[in-house]
Amino acid sequence: MRQQNPPGTTARLAPDTPHEVQEPASFTLQPGRNCWRVEPCQRFAMLVDGDAYFRALREALPLAEHTIFILGWDIDSRMELVPGGADDDLPAGLRDFLCALADRRPDLRIYILSWDYAMVMAMEREWLPSASAHWQAHRHLSFWLDGNHPPGASHHQKVVVLDNKVAFCGGLDMTLRRWDDNQHAPNAPLRMAEGKPYPPFHDVQCALDGEAAAALGTLAAERWLRATGKEPRPPEATSSDPWPPSLAPELTDIRVGIARTMPHCEDEPGVSEIRMLLRDAIASARHSIYMENQYFSSGEVAKALEAKLGRKDGPDIVLVSRRNESGWLEAHSMGVLRARQYRRLRAADTYERFHLFCPTIPGLKPECVNIHSKVTVIDDDILTIGSSNLSNRSLGLDTECNMVVTSDGEQRVRDAISAMRARLLGEHLEVAPEDFQAEVAASRSLLAAIRSKQRPEGRSLEDYVPPLPDDLDAASPADHLLDPIEPIDSDQVLAEFVSHEARPRVLGRVGVMVVLALMLAGLAFAWRHTPLREWADFRALLGVVEQLDEMPLAPLAMMGIYLAGAVTMLPVTMLILVTVVVFGPVYGAALALAGIVLSTGAGYLAGRLLGRNTVRRFGGRRLNRVSHQLGRHGILAMVVLRLVPLAPFSLVNLVVGASRISLRDCLVGTALGMLPGILISAALVNRVAAAARDPGLLTFALLGLVLLVPASLLLVLRRRRRRQAEGGGAHPHDDRAGGRLARLARMAGGRT
Repeated sequence: MRQQNPPGTTARLAPDTPHEVQEPASFTLQPGRNCWRVEPCQRFAMLVDGDAYFRALREALPLAEHTIFILGWDIDSRMELVPGGADDDLPAGLRDFLCALADRRPDLRIYILSWDYAMVMAMEREWLPSASAHWQAHRHLSFWLDGNHPPGASHHQKVVVLDNKVAFCGGLDMTLRRWDDNQHAPNAPLRMAEGKPYPPFHDVQCALDGEAAAALGTLAAERWLRATGKEPRPPEATSSDPWPPSLAPELTDIRVGIARTMPHCEDEPGVSEIRMLLRDAIASARHSIYMENQYFSSGEVAKALEAKLGRKDGPDIVLVSRRNESGWLEAHSMGVLRARQYRRLRAADTYERFHLFCPTIPGLKPECVNIHSKVTVIDDDILTIGSSNLSNRSLGLDTECNMVVTSDGEQRVRDAISAMRARLLGEHLEVAPEDFQAEVAASRSLLAAIRSKQRPEGRSLEDYVPPLPDDLDAASPADHLLDPIEPIDSDQVLAEFVSHEARPRVLGRVGVMVVLALMLAGLAFAWRHTPLREWADFRALLGVVEQLDEMPLAPLAMMGIYLAGAVTMLPVTMLILVTVVVFGPVYGAALALAGIVLSTGAGYLAGRLLGRNTVRRFGGRRLNRVSHQLGRHGILAMVVLRLVPLAPFSLVNLVVGASRISLRDCLVGTALGMLPGILISAALVNRVAAAARDPGLLTFALLGLVLLVPASLLLVLRRRRRRQAEGGGAHPHDDRAGGRLARLARMAGGRT
């Protein structure tokens, strides 16, 4: 058995070799390295499970007088903080509850920031149009979907701040399927969402006040400004204390560290404080490392733990997590990564000190309790509670926020940290926290204390070995693709799957040739063995198509199709060809131009309404770069953008609408830029129809001439681009505007 060291002393570890092993480094919170700030806090409390947190939050929110900030990965207007009834004469639903608070206090302003989620998450959340509409219920309540993130990233901080005096931070979002009490009963009647029961849910939040809460208020205000471009009201002095009256603090008069993760975004450098926090904290561990976390996929965390397992007198490492992932996608990504990291640590675990546990409840198998918490306790000296998972994306890609309490050798803080860990493990093992603490003291080992309290029947912690079939492991991509730590680079992803630079072009050409061959073979078969040969005469089809323009309201119907294309992203080239075929080369060209201008205006207005942050996520890196030049060059930039398209027509319209260009310049530039293509299409269709009606030398010669025009233009453009590439860009004597337009054209053509 390892012996505990007296408070404030340093352990001398037994050497693994004849040479003395270096002692673990001491841990210190260092702003700028492993935390953002370290601030005084008068009261600190740990809130375990949704019932405790949401009930305390419902008590605290009505006490706010000036400002409420709510940041979350998901925030649902329909959720109830206290499903059984709060007995406070306020509405049950979150949105109506907050609106009632705003009615009570005319000076109160409420800011709600939620992640503008990816469509892959749509089925798990309140549907976007409904969410936005539900929140626009009070003029003093502002709701915003934060999409200001690099590709693949998300806003994952879960923070609530009241008057810059009291704050809550942890893993719990104010949304559906988060409420549960610490009994986690299999058939709890209040654990329902949208009329359906959901599995037991375990999570942890913390409450704090003082200057630490004010710092979180600053963080929330900065997040709001970055997402919306608008500054919230500055803080003002208030008279009330919004601390929940029924919440007793575990600690008083301490200093609390705030650690963040923020991805690199445009000109803003990334922040990896939580990454360094975990690295430094694990390196300092002497006796025990206790982690509760939804995920365990970070190779960097696994490497740090692996280093501790290689020491003969290293710490016990206990990881409590859930058994099953949420759905097929998570099972084949985060589930695979957890199994890989588990195998890695077990292979390094010479002294049997690493164990993964899942909380079990009678009647729940095989689901177990859904562990969603993000808690780490190192020895009795370091406690961190927050939103960060033990995943790569939480250490570099998503926005995260963790609170950190350190003992700095102070015994009362060490006792409080030990008691909070005992509360968590006592809940999982269904034993009194005091009994568990006594067992730790007697055995002098966290793992031995867990073993002594495990039981085969009833509620307990169960050893778990995550499965990893060899075929699934072999078929799954590399760790940094399943769980990226940096913004996703499409070129890098392509390089992982395509080893040679020329393969995409070769595969693309071969694929097109195969598809064309199959299509031709199918047409030949149909022509030979079906009635197609009797009615698929081209001239007969042409006559049928040309009769469509005689239908009443046909031009208006065509305009409606162009508007529909603005929403469904129908290829604009196809619409132009159909219009010219149906209505003829002259009238059809005019209608095509009118339809393009109409759909451009609709897409422009949609982009303006959605806003730059939302549209930027869909534009792509190249298109977003071009959008920065649009406002400077107006009509000329639009002409270039239409002549050299770089994205679907409808998507370009959205990005243009979200940029600074005026509607007039957008429409005029679109008309001028699209007109040459429309005229060429009209002439081409006219000549093809003429050749079909009257095949002869003259008609085919005219058709060849029409085809020669676009071919010549393409050849000229290709040669010009080649010369620019060899010459290194615009000529030195180009004027500034001309040089910028040249760069815009190169960007549109793919030279980024």
